Amino acid sequence: MTATKIHLALAALMGFAGVALLAAAAHITGTANVQTAGQMLLFHASVVIGATAARRGGHLHDVIARIALSAAILGAALFAADLARRGFANEGLFPRAAPIGGWFMLGGWLGLAVAAVTAKRG
Repeated sequence: MTATKIHLALAALMGFAGVALLAAAAHITGTANVQTAGQMLLFHASVVIGATAARRGGHLHDVIARIALSAAILGAALFAADLARRGFANEGLFPRAAPIGGWFMLGGWLGLAVAAVTAKRG
């Protein structure tokens, strides 16, 4: 399976989970943590889809973009999972899971910036 297929499939699953978490926040828990988890997944799913298309079109440096997208996916998943667990079970995944996920997301965004300025195609 190619990086493109993996990233797009994970983005779709992130979108699915984001919508489910937002519905749960609205109808079941009402917690801000669950809502924020859903929002992070939806925002980053859109980024992964758009950046994957840009990478395939040559507008992002291929290797750098793959690493950046993987970091963003991992970070969003870790961040959202920690917040969702806090919202549903009143405890996190493990100490500092959300900040670690946040750093991965930030790294992904910075990596996309580097991938954009180092791309062969403008």
